[in-house]
Amino acid sequence: MESAITESRAWVAAQTVADGVSNNISINSGHVPPGEWCQIDGAWKVTDSRAGLGWYNFDPDSGSLMGSSNLRRGLSPLQTELEALVWAMQSMLVHNKRRMNFQTDSAQLVKMVSKPAEWPAFAILLEEVEHCRGMFQAFSLTYIPRTKNTRADKLARSARAQPHDVYYINSVPPIPLPGPV
Repeated sequence: MESAITESRAWVAAQTVADGVSNNISINSGHVPPGEWCQIDGAWKVTDSRAGLGWYNFDPDSGSLMGSSNLRRGLSPLQTELEALVWAMQSMLVHNKRRMNFQTDSAQLVKMVSKPAEWPAFAILLEEVEHCRGMFQAFSLTYIPRTKNTRADKLARSARAQPHDVYYINSVPPIPLPGPV
């Protein structure tokens, strides 16, 4: 229980990073081309039995993908953020997207992924992150302000609020569909 409280406090502290902070908190391996990114978020609430996961991938060439899912609530909001990253990474690999800039509004998640040895309670999930990371030709994980992560946040919150299992992946065309004639 103390571990959950500590992780919860760490997550709250990560969310209080000012919007004016630059995106210099990041992890990179390989060159990630500009333009395509995947924003991730986890929604966790102590009073809910479920947590929500959401990701939104923007590709200027092929359109966008989005995913929304829920699962049994874990011990902390930080665990949910990590679960969202793992699911987004797996989803991008399934869609053959091997050069990806993942973005999160959790500075603590970026720190966790950059120094996994300091987070032994999350060793299994962090091993999965490393496994997936090795399958990317280029990978980056970058902190962005919460105000820039609204799509992934809405997907995660809506999944968390559902009383039944949710697993949703869909694509959005890159250009608007023509209007009625």
